Amino acid sequence: MVIRVYIASSSGSTAIKKKQQDVLGFLEANKIGFEEKDIAANEENRKWMRENVPENNRPATGYPLPPQIFNESQYRGDYDAFFEARENNAVYAFLGLTAPPGSKVYNIVIQLLYELWKQKLRQSSKHEPETFCLKHLEKGISIALKIIFKRNQLNVEIIDYLVFSHANNQNE
Repeated sequence: MVIRVYIASSSGSTAIKKKQQDVLGFLEANKIGFEEKDIAANEENRKWMRENVPENNRPATGYPLPPQIFNESQYRGDYDAFFEARENNAVYAFLGLTAPPGSKVYNIVIQLLYELWKQKLRQSSKHEPETFCLKHLEKGISIALKIIFKRNQLNVEIIDYLVFSHANNQNE
């Protein structure tokens, strides 16, 4: 998956330049691969961006302004949506990416999943949470993270189902 950030290299607007730098700087600092697509220097880029920003995300008048962010050809949002995701520690979900191991989001999700599993096991199992399923925890987390970030939400029922199905299949 390639993150594409549509920018205008020769924008006369200081606000647009700052927003573009903010997005690009964040992606670079977090080692998130991306392509810069300049709409000022390339008419095809400008046309593609304008055609692919969904109607409900376009301004009432005029054209959508950069930066606009896509994952491949899937629209992810503008600067305001990016900023909100960054403030909520949800940039990877916003971009449609799985958070890398060791990242803040990844660690939060792992801790949350572990706590959910311990609670579920205490309610429904004679096994001790610390010994049951730990060898399957990493695989379950990997599956759960893909679902969480693909759907941009945490669905506890799906995670429980996947984790316990995987654990039960491994124990048989």
